[in-house]
Amino acid sequence: MEERRKSNRRELVSTIVVKRLDNPALNEQVEIDIVDVSKTGIGFSCSKALEIGAVYEAYLRIWTQEVLHAFLEIVRIEKKGSGFGYGGIFIGMPEMDAARIEVYDTVETLNENM
Repeated sequence: MEERRKSNRRELVSTIVVKRLDNPALNEQVEIDIVDVSKTGIGFSCSKALEIGAVYEAYLRIWTQEVLHAFLEIVRIEKKGSGFGYGGIFIGMPEMDAARIEVYDTVETLNENM
């Protein structure tokens, strides 16, 4: 399979809360488990069915314990056991937050090469 990612992805043990933006009546908070993250997107699993193309508000707890506020557009969905695997791209993420993720990737790459 051809690699289509624009940035390296790193595994990150964390959870986020996701809220649907386009339908206030569906303002349900859903916990997810992050599989990988890059400065441009995120892979995660979730027991709740989300919709492809939908944009969700997210609060991402990163390795420094900081919480990044982000918006995710779901671009990929896979059925996995009793849950689902998702791929999402960040929409309008501030450059400072993207840089935090990129710094983590740089440090991890350096550690792998030592």
